[in-house]
Amino acid sequence: MALTNNSTIIPPSRSGKPAAIKAVLFDLDDTLWPIEPVIARAEQLLFDWLRDHAPAVTRQFTIESLRQQRLDLVASNPVFKFDLWQLRHAALTSAFNSVGEDAGKVDAAMAVFSEARHAVTPFDDVEPALARLSRRLPLGTVSNGFADLDKIGLAQHFQVSIAAYSFGCGKPDPSIFHAACTALDVAPEQTVYVGDDPLLDVVGAQQAGLQAVWINRFERALPAGVSAQASCTSLHELEAWLEQTAIG
Repeated sequence: MALTNNSTIIPPSRSGKPAAIKAVLFDLDDTLWPIEPVIARAEQLLFDWLRDHAPAVTRQFTIESLRQQRLDLVASNPVFKFDLWQLRHAALTSAFNSVGEDAGKVDAAMAVFSEARHAVTPFDDVEPALARLSRRLPLGTVSNGFADLDKIGLAQHFQVSIAAYSFGCGKPDPSIFHAACTALDVAPEQTVYVGDDPLLDVVGAQQAGLQAVWINRFERALPAGVSAQASCTSLHELEAWLEQTAIG
């Protein structure tokens, strides 16, 4: 399979030939499925539920103001930077308390959001590419989100899945990348991380000693000074790059 004109291969280092690839790690949101429409729908379904079960919240807040409340809350606790479930739970609890609603309903509200948050539709290339790749290399995931791959139906492709909220820190901290490499029994330099975020995924992985492939599904541009080992628009192109790259 040939790379398209949209794919860019960039030398992995100035020092010469990269280490043989022995494992591939993936980001989730906007790498394996589009996330913006999912979050928009989940927040709307949650707001509809609140209108029926906690109406005082919806009289005081809008979807947009609840979102701003979460952004403001991030600064109050460093945990909220990587534990997005706790952030949403804390923000809803604060909203409930501020209007005199029963905060005991927050868990039920979060269940509504979480169910909708997992109603993702993987990109068309994901299932077939992961099925092929998992027969050749150990695969894993490292994510700052709280998606459950069992619920989504992709868990069978991965030998390890690490989420920031349960690990205790998130990307770009090197330790979360290293934990996945250790779980797969591969060295960081023998591992490729595949993700859509230039700073969290590309720079973060490279600073942890991994090789990085940027998934550019939305015709974006890398910031100045950021260079991935490869830039691909799909997992099919990732497979093509792996075919052209030494695999241990």
